[in-house]
Amino acid sequence: MASAAERAVLEEEFKWLLQEEVHAVLKQLQDILKEASHRFALPTSSSGGAVKQENFVLSTSGADQVKGVLTLQGDALCQADINLKMPRNNQLLHFAFREDKQWKLQQIQDARNHVNQAIYLLMNRDVNYQFRTGLEVLKLMDAVMLQLSRARNRLTTPATLTLPEIASSGLTKMFTPALPADILVNFYINLNKLCLTVYQLHVLQPSTTKNFKPAGGSILHNPGAMFEFGNQRYEVSHVHKVECVVPWLNDALVFFTVSLQLCQQLKDKISVFSSYWNYRPY
Repeated sequence: MASAAERAVLEEEFKWLLQEEVHAVLKQLQDILKEASHRFALPTSSSGGAVKQENFVLSTSGADQVKGVLTLQGDALCQADINLKMPRNNQLLHFAFREDKQWKLQQIQDARNHVNQAIYLLMNRDVNYQFRTGLEVLKLMDAVMLQLSRARNRLTTPATLTLPEIASSGLTKMFTPALPADILVNFYINLNKLCLTVYQLHVLQPSTTKNFKPAGGSILHNPGAMFEFGNQRYEVSHVHKVECVVPWLNDALVFFTVSLQLCQQLKDKISVFSSYWNYRPY
């Protein structure tokens, strides 16, 4: 139990924490998250300008069956120029996005929306706002951390898709010349990388389908995975994964981590005071 004098000092410290330090941390968080939001490089109504296009060369540590260049503009993949060497006959296929098409990367769009939601929560508590209790601060930090965790998770956890979902995706209709029926492609973000997976398929003849077992959802399917699409059964024969590093995605992930740490540190400071009272000071 704290003495009356100690309690008075602690009350003053806690009051200072609520009135001064909390706002200093909120300002710091706003500045960091605005930087993170800018990294997504989307035009604001004030800037009015178009987002710059960035070209990235696809690479892999293995064989160079797939080569290509991707053009990213904010959250949109506005061009993909891909060369694929077919393993069976070394035939070289070339396909690219049609001029009138671009592919929205939902992961980037969602991450940006979560960051902006976190900024909105912080701006709702401007410097003139008086926090009355520690619980109020904890609730705000929890709400901000939830948005930041969701933003980070969107970039670190690609969607799991079934092969029929990939086959029916609008992405298959983006290319010219059209993709061959035995080729599937999928784009996704994984951490700071933009990844392309190319699946080569072969048709399963009716006589061989007695052992047919359709694959479930996955980020990356392996050779041997089977699926049914359009009344036809297929098996994946080859899988090629290539990727490129997007530096500003790395920046954004770092900003998320630093912001989450700041939130947690403020929560810890608020919670420390609870150990000095025999009642909750929240």
